[in-house]
Amino acid sequence: MALIVQKYGGTSVGNTQRIRNVAARVAKYRAQGDKIVVVVSAMSGVTDSLIKLAKEIMPLPNEREMDVLLATGEQTTIALTAIALHSIGVAAASLTGAQAGIVTDGVHTKARIQNITPKTVHDLLNQGKVVIVAGFQGETPEGQITTLGRGGSDLTAVALAAALKADLCQIYTDVDGVYTADPRIVPGARKLDEISYDEMLELASLGAKVMQSRSVEFAKKFGVVFEVRSSLNENPGTLVKEETKSMEDVVVRGVSLDKNQAKITLVGVPDKPGVAARIFKALGDATINVDMIVQNISHGSGAPATDLSFTADKPDLLKAQKVIDGLKSEIGFRDIIATENIGKLSIVGVGMKSHTGVAAKLFETLAREGVNIDMISTSEIKISVIVDLAKGEQAMKAIHAAFLGS
Repeated sequence: MALIVQKYGGTSVGNTQRIRNVAARVAKYRAQGDKIVVVVSAMSGVTDSLIKLAKEIMPLPNEREMDVLLATGEQTTIALTAIALHSIGVAAASLTGAQAGIVTDGVHTKARIQNITPKTVHDLLNQGKVVIVAGFQGETPEGQITTLGRGGSDLTAVALAAALKADLCQIYTDVDGVYTADPRIVPGARKLDEISYDEMLELASLGAKVMQSRSVEFAKKFGVVFEVRSSLNENPGTLVKEETKSMEDVVVRGVSLDKNQAKITLVGVPDKPGVAARIFKALGDATINVDMIVQNISHGSGAPATDLSFTADKPDLLKAQKVIDGLKSEIGFRDIIATENIGKLSIVGVGMKSHTGVAAKLFETLAREGVNIDMISTSEIKISVIVDLAKGEQAMKAIHAAFLGS
């Protein structure tokens, strides 16, 4: 008998028939004598619909109220999943994130889990029930509802698996596992049997939509081995685990394209100590995650100045512009330029640590495709470039063919 945590994403619970299918799958595991905790997302499209409703009233809604609003999506799914299990004779109980003991900090829309006290979950499991937990949400010590950011249901599942000391954590989605690239863009993409935490973390943070990056980071920290697999078939998935020596034989494990990036450039920033610190502290205080940063000498006349560019997630663009506008009189930059027409193209692989010439091959491939590079960022196991969004998919296919075959 095993304790298994299963997470089902929005497409896996996209309608009542798919919820019935999830219930049938859970019932099979339960019939084997396993204890099952199910974490679910909102039904596909529901979160976006709720955001749209809020923005019809106000372009930049209050974040506390957004958390209250968005948490209802998962609460709908947990109740429907419990009802589906009841309908086939399986005892089940649904819990909100707060009822499951998930305690977070107070950063609305991007809260971090502080601790989990899963006593209620254990009690219900000991009563022979399947426990269905709302993903993506928690509660502060003061009782405020919070959400964990996009893909937060993955984090809920991994964190619960760690807290419960589960034997297995399964992340069910609408694809068979982790691929070398998005198969909807690159038809020749191949499913990976296994991938290291570090590679999965880079791919997740670079736009691969299979997993939320914070959930992979949490899994690595607490040693939670998990499997990414499809809820639509019985095919084996991709195992995400600690790096092994054999993994270095593969130079590039995957290619990703993040279309959710925006770029902001501050023109004519005074070239003196402390200015960059002031800008990025203000962005950090506003809980805006900044990714790539480039500073160039500005060629305008007058006092020494620089042009400072950085990227952030598209949903944060309006908030970032508001923060920067508030600094203009204090810092004295000349202008601000923002664009959403960019894509972040990345290659990832632990083998890059021990192989040379990877960057040259990447840049040569892009040059042959006529794709200009706007910004570059590297780490030990990845290279990312900012390119024109209109050429992003073309570039992704070419890079995949160059490193992994068509």
